[in-house]
Amino acid sequence: MERPPFETMEGQAFPLVRQVSVFLENRVGQLLKLCQSLEHENVKILALSAVDSGDCAIIRLIFDVTDQALAALAKAQFPVSVSELVVVRLPPGKRAMMTVWSALLTAEINVSYAYPLLAAGCGPAIALAVDNVEMAVDTLQRHKFEVLGEADLEAL
Repeated sequence: MERPPFETMEGQAFPLVRQVSVFLENRVGQLLKLCQSLEHENVKILALSAVDSGDCAIIRLIFDVTDQALAALAKAQFPVSVSELVVVRLPPGKRAMMTVWSALLTAEINVSYAYPLLAAGCGPAIALAVDNVEMAVDTLQRHKFEVLGEADLEAL
């Protein structure tokens, strides 16, 4: 079943991916507990980034079926936050990321953080938190990069 790209609150339709940030106590076993809450769901974790901030950890996740993952996390009573990211497939070659950074620099787009996708089905891809998602998507597409949306990730 193919869905149109995720639409923002403003009604813009361009390919974006929702990132789910989960706030965990900084204790042994919490990451396992998080993954166990998804164990009986038909959900794959496609990307994960963990940031330690002393008392807690922020786990950033990208799923193949975000709505289903959010429901499971809510049922398990995990505090979550959702934000929009740009996911771009990396071109072949040794300097793939450099070409992405160069394209974004032409539009003066700032990258706050980035992390790779773990999904083998989409090839090498990177998730980007940027200061202007619409401009980033437009810039990357004009530079002939493939920008992936949630519908693309569901197909993996």
